[in-house]
Amino acid sequence: MPVELPLPKSLRQARWKVKIQEKESREPPHVSILRRTDKWRINLRTREFMNAEPDSNDVPDELLDVLRQNWSWLCRQWDSMYPDNPVVGEE
Repeated sequence: MPVELPLPKSLRQARWKVKIQEKESREPPHVSILRRTDKWRINLRTREFMNAEPDSNDVPDELLDVLRQNWSWLCRQWDSMYPDNPVVGEE
């Protein structure tokens, strides 16, 4: 079952979502940022965007701040879902 980070009302109303999705155990630990059909992935080990497209500058600073504030929680959620591929581990 995917895990969704609760977001402030302003971001939810703008249709932003942050999730750790299912069936991603073989990929580097990451969180997905979703808005309509766009999807950004941020590596939980390096804190870097994993894809060139869509442009990471399109993600609002407010959302990035919420991610930073909840980073430890997101890492724990990933580790709980994918114990064989923990955030702290081999790249």
